[in-house]
Amino acid sequence: MKSEYPEIGVCGLSCCLCPGYVIKTKSRCPGCKTDWRFGGPCSILHCAMKRNIEFCGDCGESRTCEKWKKHREAGREYDSFKCYQKLEDDINFIQKHGLAEFRKSQKVRESLLWEMLNKFNEGRSKSYYCIAATVLKVDELERAITEAKSKSKSLDMKGKAKLLHSILDSISTKNNYYLKLRKK
Repeated sequence: MKSEYPEIGVCGLSCCLCPGYVIKTKSRCPGCKTDWRFGGPCSILHCAMKRNIEFCGDCGESRTCEKWKKHREAGREYDSFKCYQKLEDDINFIQKHGLAEFRKSQKVRESLLWEMLNKFNEGRSKSYYCIAATVLKVDELERAITEAKSKSKSLDMKGKAKLLHSILDSISTKNNYYLKLRKK
C-alpha cells in the first residue's frame, strides 16, 4: 500500500498528535500507514491495505462496515494509547474537506504540540499535551501557549509545565473538555 498521508490513520485518527509519533527514539511510530505498522494487529488497517484505500470513508462499504462502526462506537466512550475524543469530528471533516485539508489542520495542531513539548515539558507531560492538542480548539491552544510564555519567563521547566497545565485545565473546565485518556 502506497500512502500519500501516512500520518492519518485509515480510521480517521491523526497520528501526528499521538504520543508514539512525537517521541524522538528508535521506537517512534512514523504513522499508521507505514511499513512500521503494517505488521501490527490493526484489522482496520489490514482491510484498507487489501482494498488499497487511504481512508475508510472512501470505501464503498464504509456505511455498513462493522469493523469501522465498532471502532467509532468505542471511540465515543474510551481511548487506547491515543485520544479518540475528536474521532467523529475528524471523520466528518475528512469526508467534507478531504485528507489534504485535514492534514493541513493537523499540521497546525502538531506545531502547537511541539511548542508545548519543547518549551513546557518537564518530562511527564507528553500524553497530556497530546490530548490537549487533540481536544482544544486551535485558537484556545494558541492563547494558552502565549499566556504561558508571557507568565513563565522566570520559571524553571517544572514551573513552566505546571503553569501551562493550569491554563489548559482552566480552559478545559470552562468548556467541559476532558484532558485525560478515557479508560474502560
